[in-house]
Amino acid sequence: MIRLLLVWVLNAVALLLVTYIVPGVQVGPFWPNALIAALVLGLVSTIVKPVLVILTLPVTILTLGLFLLVINGLLFWAVASLLPGFNVDGFWWGVLGALVYSVLTWALSGLLPKKND
Repeated sequence: MIRLLLVWVLNAVALLLVTYIVPGVQVGPFWPNALIAALVLGLVSTIVKPVLVILTLPVTILTLGLFLLVINGLLFWAVASLLPGFNVDGFWWGVLGALVYSVLTWALSGLLPKKND
């Protein structure tokens, strides 16, 4: 349970860092909206993304997996369009924002202690 909360906070930190790196992504006021946006992004990635990946599997195979960047960008952009205080200026900013967000969440998750099996 504590690990889940830590991952949520680290994802919010990653989203805040994305706003400094990618000019087309804005979150404000920072902490409340970043926490909500990180939660919604996590839920969308857990529930909606696998369905989209399965539905677009032929296109993903034809593009050698590059279409997954489009899916990530669309989901990032869609979440921003649903939440007030989280703004992405367009599709390509969504793709770049999703890419930077993925790299940052991966790097920040390395700070967490390993799970005990």
